[in-house]
Amino acid sequence: MIAELLALVPVQRAGFGLLLGAIALPPVGVLIVGLDIYPVRFAIMHVALLGSAIGLLTGTDPLLWALVLCALAGGGLAPFATTSAGLSGAMGLLMSLAIAVALLVLSISGVNANGAFELLWGSILSTRPVDLAVLGVLAVAIPALFWWRRRDLSLLLHDRELAACSGVRTGPLTMALLVVIAVSIAGAIKLTGALLVDALTLLPALAARRIGRGLTGMVVASIGIGLVVAVGGLMLALVLDQPPGPVLVLLAGVIALLAQLLPMRRT
Repeated sequence: MIAELLALVPVQRAGFGLLLGAIALPPVGVLIVGLDIYPVRFAIMHVALLGSAIGLLTGTDPLLWALVLCALAGGGLAPFATTSAGLSGAMGLLMSLAIAVALLVLSISGVNANGAFELLWGSILSTRPVDLAVLGVLAVAIPALFWWRRRDLSLLLHDRELAACSGVRTGPLTMALLVVIAVSIAGAIKLTGALLVDALTLLPALAARRIGRGLTGMVVASIGIGLVVAVGGLMLALVLDQPPGPVLVLLAGVIALLAQLLPMRRT
């Protein structure tokens, strides 16, 4: 039975997408944890919903609009990132405005809103080649960014003022990271849905924080955990005949909880 399911093209695309996501997205979770910007996920999810609504209104690809708007939103948040309070307020404002405009666009256009709200719970078995292409680019670019700027990222995630005193251009780097986070979340919500995107971003990073030593160790550990969650969660979903999204989150949550039982390693 499982072999027959794995032979289906939609299942193969879903599995490949999860593997790519398991490489690209957990390092993004490391950034979210390190910068202490947990609410950014919700703000970007609302912006992605707005992009989907515009795509439905204009008859164009909702993913393209979601990626563009999320990238702009990430860059727009950068000036507020000097303090956590300023960034939190900006994210709250962005979240409220994005969902309000999205609902207004859907109301004015008169289009079926089901396509837009599919982003909330995902549709992993309808993964398209273009979705895989986006995830493939992220799977290459994000680990490469960590390796290329690992010293600057380590300093920035440890202490922003120390990074600035060490010659790191914290402003442009923070903007680049916020754009990367926003685009990654927009590219990932097709897999698990906006409400469950933490399965491949935040939860592996939280577990890796207890396992990895230093930034490189955390990134490697988070990717390893992400791969376990992706492969194990998809197989469990097929065996249990259940939606992959919730199964992925539950598996990632169990791993994160078990990791909390380990002593935190010095970074």
